[in-house]
Amino acid sequence: MKVAVIGGTGLIGSQVVQKLIAAGHRAVPASPSNGVDLLTGQGLDQALNGAETVVNLANSPTFDSTSLDFFRTSMTNLLAAGERAGVGHQIILSIVGVDRVPELDYYRAKNLQEELLRQGPTPYSIVRATQFFEFMEATLSWTSDATSVHLPDTPIQPIAAADVVNAVVDVCTGAPLGGVRNVAGPDVFALDELGRVTLEAREDRRTVVTDNKAGLFAAVNGDVLIAGPDARLAPTHYKDWLRDAH
Repeated sequence: MKVAVIGGTGLIGSQVVQKLIAAGHRAVPASPSNGVDLLTGQGLDQALNGAETVVNLANSPTFDSTSLDFFRTSMTNLLAAGERAGVGHQIILSIVGVDRVPELDYYRAKNLQEELLRQGPTPYSIVRATQFFEFMEATLSWTSDATSVHLPDTPIQPIAAADVVNAVVDVCTGAPLGGVRNVAGPDVFALDELGRVTLEAREDRRTVVTDNKAGLFAAVNGDVLIAGPDARLAPTHYKDWLRDAH
């Protein structure tokens, strides 16, 4: 089976390509580095030629209101190119709780991407994942100084990128879901607690200050980022991942 992997050179996409090839599929990465431009449509027809499945892992370069235009344009172009190519399955990677945080521009943009896919002409699947372990570094950097890191106590259920890859590959090689599959890590943390765990593992002496006005996740209310009972829980625990990563 030929799978066009849009954003196939990124953190998730490059691993999805490798896994699909290892499983005997023809996985073709499509990204600006090999001539595919989602915003203009350049190179899309060539990338999707002969593809039975398309998995879209491309991400907006910004997290502000301009991300709405990125996902609107890119999804519209990809759906049209997929229809021309006779693609039988379109997949996107989204976020658990994405439709429950309208305060965040980026989440509204990803929700728009989901709606466009649902309304499109092709059988589809949506994989929603919780926050990646690998993004904790950036989260710490947003609200930190030399002595402290300010984080809200927002509940999150982080997942390893490698486990997200496995979930995406599983959906790629199956029948279209016509809906959503939620995947999450096995443990729930308050974000400030997760910050303390991370700094301690790195022997970083900065103090985590609980601040419910700090950073991107301050806009999140309640436990909307926690996966529900229907979610598939990944095997990798954050503390094990931290230990093995250092």
